[in-house]
Amino acid sequence: MKVLSMIQPWASLFVHRETTYETRSWRTNYRGPLAIHTSKKIDKDVSNHIAIKSLLGKHGYTPENLPTGQIIAVCKLVDCLKVTENNETWAILEDGRIVSGNDYFMGDFKLGGYAWVVEDMQMLDEFIPAKGKLGLWEHVLIL
Repeated sequence: MKVLSMIQPWASLFVHRETTYETRSWRTNYRGPLAIHTSKKIDKDVSNHIAIKSLLGKHGYTPENLPTGQIIAVCKLVDCLKVTENNETWAILEDGRIVSGNDYFMGDFKLGGYAWVVEDMQMLDEFIPAKGKLGLWEHVLIL
């Protein structure tokens, strides 16, 4: 299965659907099953932001207990949309959809970047320890 590593707290916020998009500077043509892996790195400054702490708290997380170095969820990657306009508080994607609010606040919607769109996010009952990699990588998952 293809796997995407994400830094915390972004991985947990994405998996719990507090944000709709995962933003990347690069495009992928891959569509299909995708596992979400939490890297060993935690962005402590972001994790301690009052709004982020509140969102994490809704799911029982604190900056101290975020899972790291594990595959925590699976989903289906259905699209990868280019950011065509950024207005500093909202952005427009190539298909015309407008990104604002928490989705904008929790993403990196630089002009020319990409918003990855997923469906069917499912948290794993048991997380799978794994060493992450850059880009999309392969891992054998038995679900």
